[in-house]
Amino acid sequence: TLLSGPEGGLSPAEEDIAIGRGFVPVTLGERILRAETAPLACLALLTLGSP
Repeated sequence: TLLSGPEGGLSPAEEDIAIGRGFVPVTLGERILRAETAPLACLALLTLGSP
């Protein structure tokens, strides 16, 4: 399951809740992607990294 937040990022409380529910935080780097674009970029990276 992929969790993607708003352009402003998740609040610390939201991050804590997500981590508590088993999510592992990762970053796509310094750039901030639009909320519509970030999930697509993550899925593309996961697809390219899978055999």
